[in-house]
Amino acid sequence: MKTSIEIHLNGAAKPLPAGLTAAELLTELNLVGQRLAVEINGEILPRSCFEDYCFKAGDRVEIVHAVGGG
Repeated sequence: MKTSIEIHLNGAAKPLPAGLTAAELLTELNLVGQRLAVEINGEILPRSCFEDYCFKAGDRVEIVHAVGGG
């Protein structure tokens, strides 16, 4: 049986499989290839770390879409 954890994603509780990476979460949310930033516990996660970062129980995650305009 695979264990699960709970994070807070954009202010709402979200259960995830233990060991899920930021890249895998973006795939699950259909956000791959979009211009966005991922913040974890108040720190921006560099895009180069998306494949390596595994969420921990209680992480506070914000996914923010970049919006163009002027």
